[in-house]
Amino acid sequence: MTIIDTRTPDPTRLIAGATGDWEIIVGLEVHAQVTSQSKLFSGASTAFGAEPNANVSLVDAAMPGMLPVINEECVKQAIRTGLGLKAEINLKSVFDRKNYFYPDLPQGYQISQYKQPIVGEGKVKVSVGPDRQGNFEDIEVGIERLHLEQDAGKSMHDQHPTMSYVDLNRSGVALMEIVSKPDMRSSDEAKAYVTKLRSIMRYLGTCDGNMDEGSLRADVNVSVRRPGEGFGTRCEIKNVNSIRFLGQAIEYEARRQIAILEDGGTIDQETRLFDPNKGETRSMRSKEEAHDYRYFPDPDLLPLEFDQAYVDALAGDLPELPDEKRERFVATLGLSPYDASVLVAEKATADFFEKVAEGRDGKLAANWVINDLLGALNKYGQGIEATPVSPEQLGAIIDLIKEGTISGKIAKDLFDIVWNEGGDPRELVESRGLRQVTDTGAIEKAVDEVLAANPEKVEQAKAKPTMAGWFVGQVMKATGGKANPQAVNELIRQKLGIE
Repeated sequence: MTIIDTRTPDPTRLIAGATGDWEIIVGLEVHAQVTSQSKLFSGASTAFGAEPNANVSLVDAAMPGMLPVINEECVKQAIRTGLGLKAEINLKSVFDRKNYFYPDLPQGYQISQYKQPIVGEGKVKVSVGPDRQGNFEDIEVGIERLHLEQDAGKSMHDQHPTMSYVDLNRSGVALMEIVSKPDMRSSDEAKAYVTKLRSIMRYLGTCDGNMDEGSLRADVNVSVRRPGEGFGTRCEIKNVNSIRFLGQAIEYEARRQIAILEDGGTIDQETRLFDPNKGETRSMRSKEEAHDYRYFPDPDLLPLEFDQAYVDALAGDLPELPDEKRERFVATLGLSPYDASVLVAEKATADFFEKVAEGRDGKLAANWVINDLLGALNKYGQGIEATPVSPEQLGAIIDLIKEGTISGKIAKDLFDIVWNEGGDPRELVESRGLRQVTDTGAIEKAVDEVLAANPEKVEQAKAKPTMAGWFVGQVMKATGGKANPQAVNELIRQKLGIE
């Protein structure tokens, strides 16, 4: 297969070496565990966290005479994912045996797909950034294929001083291997691509994307070249299970290869592992080619066939995906592309925001969700699922602001109370005396007192009108933040004779 490089080298993506600039080329093979209750070819459970070897059927353990039976839900999930990736769905595909030996592979081969996968070429739009100017760049990453395959078990080497143990709970779990084209040119692009891929699958409900549980991991192909030259020799980094580690592995591997080439050496095509403790990659084995696995069609499985009507029915039930949702937020709610991107990155966040924004000012709702709610959650290292503030509570705070019952400052204090103690925002405003002071007489009295206490600044403000903001702050402080800021500002400007 001939790979055509269509991207022009971007000077901002190049790495400076001792002898000139270099360009990174990255391609990814993402292994995503299919969301299903049972495995690809058996009825054993896929539940995470079970006791070792608790979720193992006779098929998974490769007992003699046991035959695989395809799980239709896994097929549907692969098709849904292919549709979400704007990819070609192949109405006929074939399962192959990929032959290799490993202690946690009881069959001595892995049932996978090789020349005829269930999903063909597609594309994913990825936003990379922001840069130093706060701008984002949209790139398109091509999808080469998506195929279904079994996962292997897990070898555990830290349970006994002289022996290794094997846990077959994951043996036979359905995986979608999503193979990208070598379209990425930096670690940031690769991280953004995996983040977007995970987001799409979470929206679709086809993979939960929990990398810490092993349900999403990536093999990373990295090579370097001089700008404008052909592709260099690549090395594959296996089983990277964190987006942060993904970026670190690419950066280290690219610089390792550059150092070798600048010293006059050559890159050996090999498989490597990333050590997150040392922040470096190390050699694992020489890189295998397809012929090393002796692929051949699995004689126990017929070709997988379905018609276009089957695909169309699945397509008709797809949810709104991140790109479409972002466009709708921008077009109908007036959000900036950046704010919309933040809100749609995770389905749970988008769903939360839509409940808050219903019947309200979309921009104001977005500001509160992004800056206050997500800011507080990030501070405590929590996701939106752990929020102690419900959409209804946050919506009520926004309503109180719009009604003029509370000021923006009081709203911040009210949010903190709801976050820490809970409660109905409207009842809290009344019970704790948080209602905004709108009585012009009371506000005017506070303004007069501040002006009288600062005669020198009054004269300065008449010459320099921008100083009026200082007086507003002092009045707000004097009233405990309860005065209506707009009324305070108008009164101060009036009394200072500022237009």
